[in-house]
Amino acid sequence: MPRASERRSPAAQRHTDTVRFVLFEARPAGLTFRQLVRSSELSPHQTRVGLACLRDTIAERGWPSLLWTRADGYKFCSDAAELQAYEVAIIREKLTEIRRFITGVVAPHAALQPKGRWIKHLNTQLSSVESTLDVIAVCIEA
Repeated sequence: MPRASERRSPAAQRHTDTVRFVLFEARPAGLTFRQLVRSSELSPHQTRVGLACLRDTIAERGWPSLLWTRADGYKFCSDAAELQAYEVAIIREKLTEIRRFITGVVAPHAALQPKGRWIKHLNTQLSSVESTLDVIAVCIEA
């Protein structure tokens, strides 16, 4: 994913404005990615760039959040309960990715070279990350 500064070219801003306009027109219903591409008359790449830049713009200006779900596609959301459910789902997904990386990639490597300097350093770092993840998981479930 390009950096925020790279997404702010004049072309990216035009794509952002187009995507935002199409999503506002579809409100409150969401649009799937294909529907968004068709409605905006942008290419898939231009639509992705517009969505990425739109997320940055939303964060800067405090606009309603942009959510994506399988059921509804992309849509703006100002409902606190729906936004919280979306955030919990995203955090759980990321936690699962990190845990799979630790157990699937790092653990087998550590088993092969348990006394390696890199493994000791990595284990120290990962133990602090795991404890943080456990705290986050408890907060999410509460």
